[in-house]
Amino acid sequence: MSEGFVVQAEPRQDFGKNSNRRLRRAGRIPAVVYGGGGPAIPVAVDPKAVLRILRSEAGHNSIFTLEVNGKAPARVMLRDWQMEPLREDLLHVDMIRVALNTRLRVRVPIQFTGEPQGVKMQGGIFETVLREVEVECLADDIPDHIAMDVSGLAIGKSVRVSELPVSSKVRVLSDAERVVAHVIAPRAEEEKPAAEATEAAPAEPELIRKRKPEEEPSEAEAESEKEGKREAKKESGKES
Repeated sequence: MSEGFVVQAEPRQDFGKNSNRRLRRAGRIPAVVYGGGGPAIPVAVDPKAVLRILRSEAGHNSIFTLEVNGKAPARVMLRDWQMEPLREDLLHVDMIRVALNTRLRVRVPIQFTGEPQGVKMQGGIFETVLREVEVECLADDIPDHIAMDVSGLAIGKSVRVSELPVSSKVRVLSDAERVVAHVIAPRAEEEKPAAEATEAAPAEPELIRKRKPEEEPSEAEAESEKEGKREAKKESGKES
């Protein structure tokens, strides 16, 4: 959707890494505009003007006017862009000419409204599965976003692509059965034991020791001694 943005550009004559570095030091970035039945034109643009478009409500789906010195103004949209990963500075931009009677394929973000019933009343968890869908439509019919009311979602219920509210001028290309969002039950917390079991101490080895003279023998020991004496008497009787 057009938001009235206008980007000024100058044709580029020099190319290569060194030329691009000089261009960026001068506060411009290399860009190219193509498509729409016209030739590809390398240009230089102000990165701040492009960033304003990317950060607008329509974002990269914005249709804006590109004014190139010595050329007729053209309706264009951003097709691709390159950013410096650390500082997030724009490094390069590709733009495509947009014809009024040409249907375009673009990706449109989904915005969810309302608080799901399954979250508010049942303590469930709302999960977003899909954040954008691919659509096809004329340039002036590209929606900024698709608003989906999820306030009626209960636990176990979901919203699919086929349920997204779109204009009759927009055709959704994403899989109709794909889940966009759902409400799931909270994970059950593991029950903590009432009393933690203490680790059993390792069994101590049984000690075999001699009895001290003053210690009283146990019944088993006394019986064993008696049996030993009886056996000794029998042996002495045989010898005699």
